[in-house]
Amino acid sequence: MRLTILALLATVAAPALAQTRPAPAPAPAISPETLKTVTQTLSSDAYEGRAPTTAGEEKTVAYIIERFKAAGLKPGNHGAWTQAVPMVEITATDMSPMTFTVPGKPAQRLAYRTDMVAGTYRVTPSIAVKDSPVVFVGYGITAPEKGWDDYAGVDVKGKTVVILINDADWQTMGREGPFEGRAMTWYGRWPYKFENAAKHGAAAAIIVHQTEPAAYPWAVVQSSWTGPQLELDEKGDHLDQSQAVGWMQLPQAQALFAAAGKDFAALSEAAKTKGFKAVPLDARMSLSFRNTIRRQASKNVIGVLPGTAHPDDYVLYSAHWDHLGRCDPVDGDDICNGAVDNASGVAGLVALAEAQAKAGPAKRSIGFLAVTAEESGLLGSRYYAEHPIYPLGHTVGGVNMDVLNVNGLTRDFVIAGAGKSELEDLVKPIVAAEGRVIGTESNPERGGYYRSDHFSFAKLGVPMLDANSGQDLVAGGTAAGHAKAEDYVANRYHKPADEYDPKWDWSGALSDLRIYYKLGRMLAYDGNAWPNWYPTAEFRAIRDRSRDATR
Repeated sequence: MRLTILALLATVAAPALAQTRPAPAPAPAISPETLKTVTQTLSSDAYEGRAPTTAGEEKTVAYIIERFKAAGLKPGNHGAWTQAVPMVEITATDMSPMTFTVPGKPAQRLAYRTDMVAGTYRVTPSIAVKDSPVVFVGYGITAPEKGWDDYAGVDVKGKTVVILINDADWQTMGREGPFEGRAMTWYGRWPYKFENAAKHGAAAAIIVHQTEPAAYPWAVVQSSWTGPQLELDEKGDHLDQSQAVGWMQLPQAQALFAAAGKDFAALSEAAKTKGFKAVPLDARMSLSFRNTIRRQASKNVIGVLPGTAHPDDYVLYSAHWDHLGRCDPVDGDDICNGAVDNASGVAGLVALAEAQAKAGPAKRSIGFLAVTAEESGLLGSRYYAEHPIYPLGHTVGGVNMDVLNVNGLTRDFVIAGAGKSELEDLVKPIVAAEGRVIGTESNPERGGYYRSDHFSFAKLGVPMLDANSGQDLVAGGTAAGHAKAEDYVANRYHKPADEYDPKWDWSGALSDLRIYYKLGRMLAYDGNAWPNWYPTAEFRAIRDRSRDATR
């Protein structure tokens, strides 16, 4: 029902954008050689996995600037190619076991990496949580607009909260439910859960890992949450956050609950219902570790194609350049090269810059933003959105690219988080002109809309399209596309095996990029278009305020 209502609202909103739009010039060809060369270069071992604040970053930033210059862009930050992003790197050392004690029972000691992972956002030399009472808070959601509060009636200050991943209705196959059913919302994402636990004063917040609702296996958690961790370097050193945050494996959670005389499965089922009351467990948690702290700036890279008639209005393309650097070795290989994620997206950014520059300047300026530290929690895009080079009230909208399709042409083009902005109305005829159809998300439970850099802009009101190829391959159909997508998640995502393959089929990526090109060109060519969020979208009010401030 929700999507139907939004679609009706969209038909009212869209004509205002389309009435007098002029037709931009035909699109120059997108270069497949650029896609191959940039992806292969950035994902080579020489770039060491492109971890921020490393030698790999220096090479990456220099290469992107070189390609932006060659494409014909101008420096995008008042004569400079980069924006400094102040970062603090925290590396946990001397990690103790995460120990749970239940009166009269043997202590349960969870081993680091295999049973649990943990860290902190606090910039402090050491962390020590000792005998912290444990409380199960279900999905850890506080959503007043839905009448939902998993923390109602319980004081968790100084305590350890155990939290389920995803939303309470993630097992609903449709989109009906308090949290959009199968489609994960922001409330289902782990950053939200840690943020909300901290707001309630929790000393520690531990998420129970389950592969299906998390949308990735334990190996991804292990590789992402061990080694150096990055956060923005801000006043206060994040001391308002919980002392420790982390994950634990499902069997360990089940054993903890059983030792405390509780049934994990039964309580998880109860947590799906509005009005669920948090359950204190007769258990206490202890955990300690030391932190090595390093403060160092990373960089966003930005180039611009200045506009002619409205140079102070901007259309943005974005992609993150970073990956994990060195990670858990597989067959002796410890470099997470990040070829698909997201050297391919940066390659798309460069290819679009080349095409837009060849077409010549539009009425509005077009910015090309390669951001840092997406893998650390969207830090580079968050910093840009909070410290914009181009005022957000003058940022028309744009496209974010996180992973290009290297599996071949698909019949479908899928919009993540569909039903939110008028960009969807603008892109639909462009998709149709490509001979493709708008499809539905195959795995909405993965919460893709909230996991990439466009979300940093959305939270502050700027509509950014996050859309790409679906799984209905022209050669092989949905079954083949789904198999390839699942194989990538299981075997290459955030692992050393995400490496460049000369046998990749770039035809799907090229079709997607033509769509991105035409949408961006349309927005840049039409000086009157200001796409907004649909009236029911959570970002509408802040967009209206930012636009009102420019009038």
